[in-house]
Amino acid sequence: MLVLTRKLNESIIINETIEVMVLEIRENHVKLGIKAPRDVTVHRQEVFEEIRAENLRARASQPPSLDSAAEAARSLRKRGFKTKPEDKKS
Repeated sequence: MLVLTRKLNESIIINETIEVMVLEIRENHVKLGIKAPRDVTVHRQEVFEEIRAENLRARASQPPSLDSAAEAARSLRKRGFKTKPEDKKS
């Protein structure tokens, strides 16, 4: 971890596109301002962890993938079941 010291109104630059500035210093709080491109997401750590946990819960509750459905259809066809509608002859 890189550790830097900054004073009020001083900033750091990350990857030439992100600026983090110290806006206010109080007893045990520091207010930071962050300038970043729109495609860069910025979250407080506790918010990021909640988003990640929700995404994991959502992924775990998703229905089976199309790959597993296709595999099931192949298995049925091998056992003689028809899984595709018959071609209509005009």
